[in-house]
Amino acid sequence: MFTHFKSKNCRVNNVNIHYRIGGNGPALLLLHGHPQTHMIWHKIADELAQHFTVVAADLRGYGDSEKPAITSDSTAYSKRTMAQDQIELMGKLGFEQFSILAHDRGARVAHRLALDHPAVVQRMVLLDIAPTLAMYEQTNQAFARAYWHWFFLIRPAPLPETLIEANPEGYLRSVMGTRSAGMSPFTDAVFSEYLRCISLPGAATGICEDYRASAGIDLEHDRQDLEKGHKVNCPLMVLWGKEGTVAQCFNPLAEWQKIADDVRGSTLPSGHYIPEEVPDILLSQTMPFLKGI
Repeated sequence: MFTHFKSKNCRVNNVNIHYRIGGNGPALLLLHGHPQTHMIWHKIADELAQHFTVVAADLRGYGDSEKPAITSDSTAYSKRTMAQDQIELMGKLGFEQFSILAHDRGARVAHRLALDHPAVVQRMVLLDIAPTLAMYEQTNQAFARAYWHWFFLIRPAPLPETLIEANPEGYLRSVMGTRSAGMSPFTDAVFSEYLRCISLPGAATGICEDYRASAGIDLEHDRQDLEKGHKVNCPLMVLWGKEGTVAQCFNPLAEWQKIADDVRGSTLPSGHYIPEEVPDILLSQTMPFLKGI
């Protein structure tokens, strides 16, 4: 996994961000989702590194990146703040422009990054999400049952943090293993890494604050963009799993077409964890787009 990649840490935006870097060519930033780390890309990182300089980062609050404490309005975990981490990281690595491949929570960070820094993002691929505002505004019983963690994690501290910390492995398996593919996409080595990271001090806080921000200040930022007519203006590809909740509860392509100028997308024969469930299909779909072919 991550052959010839270097594991590093960088101080940006008042936090330490952990990342791996490898390969040659145009810069490509990889951002993971919950409850995982940059290791979600382990099945495709080496192939991507043959075509790009790949930076696979842990979001603040996740993995081996720093985990800021709780704030009254969760601003430390707003997607605007989390996007700024990645802008500064890529800038320190010498990349003034780059493309992004992002999944789940990382895709929400990428969405905000593209809105706040439109001159920086060359191309962007977002995996298995609809826009945050659309998902909250269209919540129904089916979505709430499937994505129960969205509503559990935003409860006031310390209840969700305490329950996660009491049994981090149970939490991981309840979130990851009850999706359409069960635990089959996750190798023992990678699951052990996810478990190590969610068991670190502050990890439960980081997860909860990420979600609290998305149900609060992030929605404010999204509504402000709608009011001002701001849209994602880079070429955008959105992909989602046919067996996943996003496909069953929303029309992802139609939702992204409302807030992006140049968007294309389709379903993939998978559930939520696309990079680990169908890595070869993901590469075949995204590589030409990321290369601008």
